[in-house]
Order: sequence, then structure tokens, then C-alpha cells
Amino acid sequence: MRTLRFLLQKEFRQIFREPSILRVIFVMPIIQLLVLPWAADYEVKDIKLSVVDHDHSDYSRQLVSKITASAYFQLQDYTGSYQTALHEVEKDKADLILEIPASFEKQLIKEDKATLFMAVNAINGVKANLGGAYLRNIVQDYNSQVRTEWIQFPRFSPETNIEITSSNWFNPLMNYKYFMVPGILVILVTMVGSFLAALNIVKEKEIGTIEQINVTPVKKYQFILGKLIPFWVLGLIVLSIGMLIARVAYGIVPAGSLFAIYVFAAIYLLAVLGLGLLVSTFTGTQQQAMLISFFMMMVFILLGGLYTSIDSMPQWAQLITKINPVSYFIDVMRMVVLKGSSLGDIRNHLLIMFGFAVFFNGWAVISYHKRN
Repeated sequence: MRTLRFLLQKEFRQIFREPSILRVIFVMPIIQLLVLPWAADYEVKDIKLSVVDHDHSDYSRQLVSKITASAYFQLQDYTGSYQTALHEVEKDKADLILEIPASFEKQLIKEDKATLFMAVNAINGVKANLGGAYLRNIVQDYNSQVRTEWIQFPRFSPETNIEITSSNWFNPLMNYKYFMVPGILVILVTMVGSFLAALNIVKEKEIGTIEQINVTPVKKYQFILGKLIPFWVLGLIVLSIGMLIARVAYGIVPAGSLFAIYVFAAIYLLAVLGLGLLVSTFTGTQQQAMLISFFMMMVFILLGGLYTSIDSMPQWAQLITKINPVSYFIDVMRMVVLKGSSLGDIRNHLLIMFGFAVFFNGWAVISYHKRN
């Protein structure tokens, strides 16, 4: 125990002597949590709309007014020529074209139906899909409004209407930040854990101090614990800072127990720190460790369910997420913060993460070659 205590004192002193590490640990989470949730938002607004109106009737003008009254669309051009509207799209001045036929009002009144043409600039797939969906919903709402007005006229026979009301569970206001902030916090904790841990042993190799450690009576497991525990503590501190920022800046108060979050985070940090230490045992320079850690982080983030739902991924990608520790922590954070899940609800996640921690740290101890 005395040996481990001295190793821990050495590591903490070494960490706090490095201003760059302190900035990464304490400044980076604050900046990213205050910036990323505002930028990483799938809600699309100010979609530039070009309307081609061949009808110029009361109904067509009401439809255009209803569309532009929403917060999602900005009327860029109102013309009678489709080619003119298409030219606006080609110049990136319009994202979407709505063409209203010349017989729109006539067909709507006499035939009870009318056809609209919609063309979407699909260079930005997310904006195209959401913009098209928003416009279809507004048109459907307008259609329901017109039919409701007609039902009041005697010449139309009454129709049965089904009214649908919905409620959103766990995030009633559909606040996107409530969904993103817990996931971003997981990424920050992961970066502090795996990235800095991967550089730790490699730095000892580069400056030559690891050769001095190799000839001491320090056991391999003591050396690994001495490298792991300081960053484990710092990772929990980063998590605490992030939870405080989430509460103060965004009003996010976990519906579940903070104890459940910290229990899982403690085991999760053991897993990702073990992975970082494992990387450092196989690399000889900090540059190599940084490149490998960066590659792993990209895979973890993109296949972690932060920006894309895991259920919508291809089958092969869903299989990869089964061995991605980040996906489990993101899921747990959202379960506890939004749903109020308890330790019993996340027990399977805990067992899987404990398996990751044993596997990675055991491999790191075995891979570290110490010469006695």
C-alpha cells in the first residue's frame, strides 16, 4: 500500500504541474457543454421556400400564408414560373419549391381533392427530410382546416372526425438540449479518461522515467493502478462539473438518482481508462497514442447513439455498438436523467460495463512488460 500511495502522489503532482492537462480537464468541459448543445441541434428553422403559384386564388394565398406563418419557413421567392424557382435552388437561395397548379381552388371545391408539387434540395439530407416533413404536415393541417369549414355547409353531409391528442413522455416539451446534454457529457468524460490515460504511460517512455520504474520493486498491477486511479478521480470530477453546468445553464435536473449515475460512471471510467492504458502499452510515442485514441473516439461517438438512433442503424452497425462502452453510458444517462431509472433498471448495463472494465484492465496489466 505504501508503494501505491507514493505512485499516486507522483501522478497527482505530475498532472497538476501540467497546465495543458488542467485546461483539458476543467476548461474543455465547461466550454463544450455551453457551446455544443446549442450547435448540435436537429431542429431545422428558417427553411428558404420558393412558391410557384399558378392559381392566385384565395385558397392558394391562404395556404401560403399558413406555411409562412410557421417558424420553420421563410418565403424566399413568390413567382409564377417553376424555372425561376429552380434557378433559385441552383444558386442555393432556396431549399424547397412548392408548386400550386392553376386549377387548385377549382379542383379542391368541385372534386374534393387537389394535387401539389414539392421539390426539395437534397444536398443537405437532414434539412431536406425535415423540411419536406414540416411542409407535408402543414399542408395536411390546412386540408383538415378546409374540410372542417366545409362540413358546416348544409350541402355537405356531416362526417365523423377523429381527434388525436398526444403527450410526450419523459421530455414533454421536446427540448432537444435535454436529449443532447447527457450524451455530450458522456463524450467529455470519455475523452478525459481514455485520451489522457493513453498518453500517460507513453510519456513515461519518451522521457525515460519508465526505465527507472522498471528496475524498482513496483508490481505491474501497482503501476497500472497508480496510472488509473488519478484519472478515475478526475473523470468523476469532470462528471460533477458537467452535471452542475447542466443544472445551472439548462435547468436539467435528473429525474432519477444521482447515485445511480455515479455508480455506473465509476465502473465506466474503469473500463475506458483500462482501454486507454492498454493503448499506451502498445504504442511507443505520444503521437501514435493520440492517433489511435482519436480513431477509437470517432468510432465510439458515431456509433454511440448520440446523434443517430442505434435502432435506425444497419444490422452490422448495431452489432458493433454492443462492444462500444460509450453507447451503454449514453443510454444509461438518458434513462436516469429523463426517465428516472434506478440501479435495478440499469443492472444489465452495469454487468456489461463491469465485464469491459475487467477485460481491458486485465489485458493492460498483462501487456505491460516490466523488467525486474
